[in-house]
Amino acid sequence: MKKLLLSTSLFTALTTSVIADEVNIYSFRQPFLIDPILAKFTEQTGIKVNLLFAKDGLVERIKREGVLSPADIVLTADFNRLMALNEAQLTQAVDSKVLNENIPSYYRDTNNQWFALSTRVRNIYSSSERVGPVPNITYQDLATPAFKGKVCMRSGKHPYNVSLIASMIAHDGEANTKTWLEGLKANLARKPQGNDRAQVKAVKDGVCDYALGNNYYLGKMLEDPKQVSWAEAVSINFPNQKTTGSHVNATGVVLVKYAPNKNNAIKLMEFLSTDAAQQMYAEGNYEYPVKEGVQPSKLVASWGTFTADKLPLSDLAKYHATAIKLLDEVKFDL
Repeated sequence: MKKLLLSTSLFTALTTSVIADEVNIYSFRQPFLIDPILAKFTEQTGIKVNLLFAKDGLVERIKREGVLSPADIVLTADFNRLMALNEAQLTQAVDSKVLNENIPSYYRDTNNQWFALSTRVRNIYSSSERVGPVPNITYQDLATPAFKGKVCMRSGKHPYNVSLIASMIAHDGEANTKTWLEGLKANLARKPQGNDRAQVKAVKDGVCDYALGNNYYLGKMLEDPKQVSWAEAVSINFPNQKTTGSHVNATGVVLVKYAPNKNNAIKLMEFLSTDAAQQMYAEGNYEYPVKEGVQPSKLVASWGTFTADKLPLSDLAKYHATAIKLLDEVKFDL
Protein backbone atom coordinates (compact mmCIF):
# COMPACT_ATOMS: atom_id res chain seq x y z
CA MET A 1 0.00 0.00 0.00
CA LYS A 2 2.84 2.35 0.90
CA LYS A 3 4.40 1.84 -2.52
CA LEU A 4 1.06 2.50 -4.27
CA LEU A 5 0.49 5.72 -2.34
CA LEU A 6 3.96 6.88 -3.13
CA SER A 7 3.43 6.25 -6.83
CA THR A 8 0.08 8.06 -6.79
CA SER A 9 1.59 11.07 -5.11
CA LEU A 10 4.41 11.25 -7.61
CA PHE A 11 2.02 10.79 -10.51
CA THR A 12 -0.03 13.77 -9.30
CA ALA A 13 3.13 15.84 -9.24
CA LEU A 14 4.14 14.68 -12.69
CA THR A 15 0.79 15.52 -14.29
CA THR A 16 1.32 19.15 -13.31
CA SER A 17 4.84 19.22 -14.68
CA VAL A 18 4.33 20.10 -18.32
CA ILE A 19 6.12 23.42 -18.12
CA ALA A 20 9.22 24.82 -19.70
CA ASP A 21 11.82 24.10 -17.03
CA GLU A 22 10.98 20.53 -16.08
CA VAL A 23 11.43 17.03 -17.41
CA ASN A 24 9.57 13.90 -16.29
CA ILE A 25 11.25 10.51 -15.99
CA TYR A 26 9.66 7.11 -15.64
CA SER A 27 12.46 4.95 -14.30
CA PHE A 28 13.10 1.25 -13.86
CA ARG A 29 16.36 2.28 -12.19
CA GLN A 30 16.21 2.82 -8.46
CA PRO A 31 16.39 6.51 -7.47
CA PHE A 32 19.47 6.18 -5.25
CA LEU A 33 21.44 4.98 -8.29
CA ILE A 34 20.69 8.00 -10.45
CA ASP A 35 19.73 10.87 -8.12
CA PRO A 36 23.29 12.29 -7.97
CA ILE A 37 23.48 12.39 -11.78
CA LEU A 38 20.08 14.06 -12.10
CA ALA A 39 21.00 16.61 -9.42
CA LYS A 40 24.09 17.50 -11.44
CA PHE A 41 21.93 17.99 -14.54
CA THR A 42 19.60 20.36 -12.66
CA GLU A 43 22.59 22.24 -11.26
CA GLN A 44 24.02 22.80 -14.74
CA THR A 45 20.80 23.57 -16.64
CA GLY A 46 18.25 24.79 -14.09
CA ILE A 47 15.81 22.16 -15.41
CA LYS A 48 13.92 20.40 -12.62
CA VAL A 49 13.72 16.61 -12.83
CA ASN A 50 10.63 14.70 -11.65
CA LEU A 51 11.21 10.98 -11.15
CA LEU A 52 8.72 8.15 -10.94
CA PHE A 53 10.30 4.80 -10.09
CA ALA A 54 8.74 1.35 -10.39
CA LYS A 55 10.24 -2.12 -10.79
CA ASP A 56 7.47 -3.17 -13.19
CA GLY A 57 4.45 -1.86 -15.06
CA LEU A 58 5.80 1.37 -16.50
CA VAL A 59 5.43 0.23 -20.11
CA GLU A 60 1.80 -0.72 -19.49
CA ARG A 61 1.24 2.57 -17.69
CA ILE A 62 2.48 4.63 -20.64
CA LYS A 63 0.19 2.60 -22.92
CA ARG A 64 -2.81 3.41 -20.71
CA GLU A 65 -1.95 7.08 -20.45
CA GLY A 66 -1.53 7.46 -24.21
CA VAL A 67 -1.23 11.04 -25.46
CA LEU A 68 -1.88 12.33 -21.94
CA SER A 69 1.18 10.60 -20.46
CA PRO A 70 3.42 13.05 -18.59
CA ALA A 71 6.45 10.82 -19.23
CA ASP A 72 9.21 12.45 -21.27
CA ILE A 73 11.87 9.77 -21.05
CA VAL A 74 12.17 6.25 -19.65
CA LEU A 75 15.34 4.96 -18.00
CA THR A 76 15.76 1.20 -18.09
CA ALA A 77 17.96 -1.17 -16.09
CA ASP A 78 18.28 -3.69 -18.90
CA PHE A 79 18.18 -4.01 -22.66
CA ASN A 80 14.92 -5.98 -22.82
CA ARG A 81 12.89 -3.04 -21.53
CA LEU A 82 14.34 -0.85 -24.26
CA MET A 83 13.09 -3.38 -26.78
CA ALA A 84 9.66 -3.62 -25.14
CA LEU A 85 9.17 0.14 -25.35
CA ASN A 86 10.33 0.23 -28.96
CA GLU A 87 8.18 -2.72 -30.02
CA ALA A 88 5.12 -1.13 -28.36
CA GLN A 89 5.76 2.00 -30.46
CA LEU A 90 5.98 4.15 -27.36
CA THR A 91 9.23 5.84 -28.40
CA GLN A 92 10.26 8.50 -30.89
CA ALA A 93 13.52 9.00 -32.74
CA VAL A 94 16.13 11.46 -31.48
CA ASP A 95 18.38 13.02 -34.10
CA SER A 96 21.24 14.25 -31.93
CA LYS A 97 24.82 14.83 -32.99
CA VAL A 98 25.86 14.70 -29.31
CA LEU A 99 24.33 11.27 -28.74
CA ASN A 100 25.67 9.90 -32.00
CA GLU A 101 29.18 11.10 -31.18
CA ASN A 102 29.18 9.93 -27.56
CA ILE A 103 27.51 6.52 -27.89
CA PRO A 104 29.06 3.87 -30.19
CA SER A 105 26.80 2.62 -32.97
CA TYR A 106 26.53 -0.89 -31.50
CA TYR A 107 25.08 0.64 -28.33
CA ARG A 108 22.25 2.58 -30.01
CA ASP A 109 19.32 1.82 -32.25
CA THR A 110 19.90 2.16 -35.98
CA ASN A 111 16.76 4.32 -36.11
CA ASN A 112 17.70 6.34 -33.00
CA GLN A 113 14.75 5.02 -30.99
CA TRP A 114 16.89 4.03 -27.96
CA PHE A 115 20.38 4.61 -26.58
CA ALA A 116 22.47 2.59 -24.11
CA LEU A 117 23.98 4.56 -21.22
CA SER A 118 26.11 1.99 -19.37
CA THR A 119 26.93 -1.68 -19.54
CA ARG A 120 27.28 -4.62 -17.14
CA VAL A 121 29.25 -7.76 -17.86
CA ARG A 122 27.60 -11.17 -17.36
CA ASN A 123 30.51 -12.66 -15.42
CA ILE A 124 31.18 -16.16 -14.20
CA TYR A 125 32.15 -16.17 -10.53
CA SER A 126 34.27 -19.01 -9.19
CA SER A 127 34.99 -20.05 -5.63
CA SER A 128 38.26 -18.46 -4.54
CA GLU A 129 38.85 -21.29 -2.05
CA ARG A 130 37.91 -24.34 -4.13
CA VAL A 131 38.62 -23.19 -7.68
CA GLY A 132 40.46 -19.85 -7.89
CA PRO A 133 40.46 -17.55 -10.93
CA VAL A 134 39.65 -19.17 -14.28
CA PRO A 135 40.71 -16.60 -16.87
CA ASN A 136 39.95 -18.75 -19.92
CA ILE A 137 36.50 -19.94 -18.87
CA THR A 138 33.62 -19.73 -21.36
CA TYR A 139 29.84 -19.75 -21.06
CA GLN A 140 29.98 -22.96 -23.09
CA ASP A 141 32.17 -24.59 -20.41
CA LEU A 142 29.30 -24.44 -17.91
CA ALA A 143 27.46 -27.10 -19.93
CA THR A 144 30.34 -29.58 -20.04
CA PRO A 145 30.57 -32.73 -17.84
CA ALA A 146 33.39 -31.24 -15.72
CA PHE A 147 30.89 -28.76 -14.27
CA LYS A 148 28.28 -31.36 -13.20
CA GLY A 149 26.50 -30.18 -10.04
CA LYS A 150 28.75 -27.13 -9.70
CA VAL A 151 26.75 -24.24 -11.21
CA CYS A 152 24.25 -21.83 -9.62
CA MET A 153 22.16 -19.20 -11.39
CA ARG A 154 18.90 -17.27 -11.14
CA SER A 155 15.88 -17.94 -13.36
CA GLY A 156 16.71 -18.48 -16.99
CA LYS A 157 13.90 -16.08 -17.86
CA HIS A 158 15.35 -13.17 -15.97
CA PRO A 159 16.15 -10.44 -18.52
CA TYR A 160 19.88 -10.68 -17.78
CA ASN A 161 19.92 -14.38 -18.72
CA VAL A 162 17.55 -14.01 -21.66
CA SER A 163 19.96 -11.47 -23.17
CA LEU A 164 22.86 -13.87 -22.65
CA ILE A 165 20.95 -16.72 -24.29
CA ALA A 166 19.98 -14.44 -27.20
CA SER A 167 23.66 -13.67 -27.73
CA MET A 168 24.45 -17.39 -27.70
CA ILE A 169 21.83 -17.94 -30.42
CA ALA A 170 23.31 -15.11 -32.47
CA HIS A 171 26.79 -16.61 -32.28
CA ASP A 172 26.18 -20.38 -32.17
CA GLY A 173 22.73 -20.88 -33.70
CA GLU A 174 19.44 -22.09 -32.24
CA ALA A 175 20.17 -25.84 -32.22
CA ASN A 176 23.56 -25.50 -30.52
CA THR A 177 22.14 -23.10 -27.95
CA LYS A 178 19.36 -25.55 -27.07
CA THR A 179 21.99 -28.26 -26.54
CA TRP A 180 23.95 -25.82 -24.37
CA LEU A 181 20.86 -25.03 -22.28
CA GLU A 182 20.19 -28.74 -21.74
CA GLY A 183 23.77 -29.27 -20.58
CA LEU A 184 23.69 -26.20 -18.34
CA LYS A 185 20.42 -27.30 -16.72
CA ALA A 186 21.93 -30.75 -16.08
CA ASN A 187 24.92 -29.12 -14.36
CA LEU A 188 22.96 -26.93 -11.94
CA ALA A 189 23.58 -27.57 -8.26
CA ARG A 190 19.97 -26.54 -7.52
CA LYS A 191 16.93 -25.24 -9.36
CA PRO A 192 17.30 -21.64 -10.61
CA GLN A 193 16.35 -19.29 -7.80
CA GLY A 194 17.15 -15.99 -6.09
CA ASN A 195 18.96 -12.98 -7.52
CA ASP A 196 22.56 -12.54 -8.64
CA ARG A 197 23.77 -11.85 -5.10
CA ALA A 198 22.14 -15.08 -3.89
CA GLN A 199 24.27 -17.02 -6.36
CA VAL A 200 27.46 -15.54 -4.95
CA LYS A 201 26.28 -16.41 -1.44
CA ALA A 202 25.62 -19.96 -2.62
CA VAL A 203 29.23 -20.20 -3.77
CA LYS A 204 30.41 -18.94 -0.36
CA ASP A 205 28.16 -21.49 1.38
CA GLY A 206 29.54 -24.35 -0.71
CA VAL A 207 26.32 -25.06 -2.62
CA CYS A 208 28.17 -24.63 -5.92
CA ASP A 209 31.59 -23.63 -7.25
CA TYR A 210 30.50 -21.35 -10.13
CA ALA A 211 27.76 -18.76 -10.58
CA LEU A 212 26.55 -16.36 -13.24
CA GLY A 213 26.17 -12.74 -12.17
CA ASN A 214 26.51 -9.16 -13.31
CA ASN A 215 29.73 -7.39 -12.35
CA TYR A 216 28.19 -4.44 -10.56
CA TYR A 217 26.66 -6.66 -7.89
CA LEU A 218 30.17 -7.56 -6.76
CA GLY A 219 30.87 -3.88 -6.13
CA LYS A 220 27.59 -3.46 -4.27
CA MET A 221 28.30 -6.49 -2.09
CA LEU A 222 31.75 -5.17 -1.20
CA GLU A 223 30.00 -1.99 0.03
CA ASP A 224 27.63 -3.94 2.29
CA PRO A 225 29.08 -5.09 5.65
CA LYS A 226 26.61 -8.00 5.67
CA GLN A 227 27.61 -9.20 2.20
CA VAL A 228 31.29 -8.35 1.93
CA SER A 229 32.24 -11.91 2.99
CA TRP A 230 30.14 -13.26 0.12
CA ALA A 231 31.99 -11.10 -2.39
CA GLU A 232 35.37 -11.98 -0.93
CA ALA A 233 34.61 -15.68 -1.38
CA VAL A 234 34.59 -15.49 -5.18
CA SER A 235 36.91 -14.66 -8.07
CA ILE A 236 35.44 -12.66 -10.94
CA ASN A 237 36.06 -14.07 -14.43
CA PHE A 238 35.41 -12.50 -17.82
CA PRO A 239 34.16 -15.32 -20.08
CA ASN A 240 34.93 -16.02 -23.73
CA GLN A 241 38.01 -13.84 -23.93
CA LYS A 242 39.51 -15.96 -26.70
CA THR A 243 36.30 -16.22 -28.71
CA THR A 244 33.36 -13.80 -28.83
CA GLY A 245 34.16 -11.64 -25.81
CA SER A 246 32.09 -11.36 -22.64
CA HIS A 247 28.37 -10.71 -22.95
CA VAL A 248 27.30 -7.25 -21.78
CA ASN A 249 23.81 -6.04 -20.94
CA ALA A 250 22.93 -2.38 -21.10
CA THR A 251 21.00 0.23 -19.21
CA GLY A 252 19.44 2.79 -21.49
CA VAL A 253 17.06 5.61 -22.29
CA VAL A 254 14.25 6.37 -24.73
CA LEU A 255 12.33 9.52 -25.59
CA VAL A 256 8.64 8.78 -25.04
CA LYS A 257 6.36 9.14 -28.08
CA TYR A 258 4.20 11.92 -26.60
CA ALA A 259 6.87 13.60 -24.45
CA PRO A 260 5.38 16.94 -23.34
CA ASN A 261 8.81 18.41 -22.51
CA LYS A 262 10.68 17.11 -25.54
CA ASN A 263 13.44 19.70 -25.74
CA ASN A 264 14.31 19.34 -22.05
CA ALA A 265 14.19 15.57 -22.40
CA ILE A 266 16.73 15.60 -25.22
CA LYS A 267 18.98 17.91 -23.19
CA LEU A 268 18.88 15.35 -20.36
CA MET A 269 19.54 12.45 -22.71
CA GLU A 270 22.56 14.28 -24.12
CA PHE A 271 23.80 15.11 -20.62
CA LEU A 272 23.65 11.43 -19.63
CA SER A 273 26.07 10.66 -22.46
CA THR A 274 28.68 13.27 -21.45
CA ASP A 275 31.99 12.54 -19.75
CA ALA A 276 30.73 13.93 -16.43
CA ALA A 277 27.57 11.81 -16.29
CA GLN A 278 29.31 8.72 -17.62
CA GLN A 279 31.96 9.04 -14.93
CA MET A 280 29.23 9.28 -12.29
CA TYR A 281 27.61 6.11 -13.65
CA ALA A 282 31.00 4.40 -13.36
CA GLU A 283 31.82 5.61 -9.86
CA GLY A 284 28.39 5.24 -8.29
CA ASN A 285 27.10 2.05 -9.87
CA TYR A 286 30.21 0.00 -10.74
CA GLU A 287 29.06 -0.10 -14.36
CA TYR A 288 31.09 0.42 -17.50
CA PRO A 289 30.64 3.72 -19.38
CA VAL A 290 29.56 3.44 -23.01
CA LYS A 291 31.41 6.61 -24.02
CA GLU A 292 34.89 5.80 -25.21
CA GLY A 293 37.67 7.32 -23.14
CA VAL A 294 35.69 7.39 -19.86
CA GLN A 295 37.31 5.03 -17.38
CA PRO A 296 35.57 2.67 -14.95
CA SER A 297 35.90 3.17 -11.20
CA LYS A 298 39.14 2.16 -9.50
CA LEU A 299 37.46 -0.89 -7.97
CA VAL A 300 36.04 -2.07 -11.28
CA ALA A 301 39.36 -1.38 -13.01
CA SER A 302 41.08 -3.56 -10.38
CA TRP A 303 39.13 -6.55 -11.69
CA GLY A 304 41.12 -6.34 -14.93
CA THR A 305 40.58 -5.46 -18.53
CA PHE A 306 38.48 -7.56 -20.85
CA THR A 307 37.13 -7.80 -24.37
CA ALA A 308 33.39 -7.25 -24.62
CA ASP A 309 31.16 -8.96 -27.13
CA LYS A 310 30.64 -6.35 -29.84
CA LEU A 311 27.43 -7.95 -31.12
CA PRO A 312 25.09 -4.98 -31.78
CA LEU A 313 22.39 -4.81 -29.11
CA SER A 314 19.80 -4.54 -31.85
CA ASP A 315 20.81 -8.05 -32.96
CA LEU A 316 19.93 -9.44 -29.53
CA ALA A 317 16.35 -8.28 -30.00
CA LYS A 318 16.02 -10.58 -33.02
CA TYR A 319 16.60 -13.63 -30.84
CA HIS A 320 14.74 -12.65 -27.68
CA ALA A 321 11.59 -14.65 -28.51
CA THR A 322 13.66 -17.65 -29.58
CA ALA A 323 15.56 -17.54 -26.28
CA ILE A 324 12.28 -17.69 -24.34
CA LYS A 325 11.07 -20.54 -26.56
CA LEU A 326 14.20 -22.59 -25.91
CA LEU A 327 13.93 -22.04 -22.15
CA ASP A 328 10.38 -23.40 -22.29
CA GLU A 329 11.38 -26.36 -24.46
CA VAL A 330 14.09 -27.52 -22.05
CA LYS A 331 11.93 -26.63 -19.00
CA PHE A 332 14.93 -24.77 -17.67
CA ASP A 333 13.45 -23.36 -14.46
CA LEU A 334 11.49 -26.49 -13.50
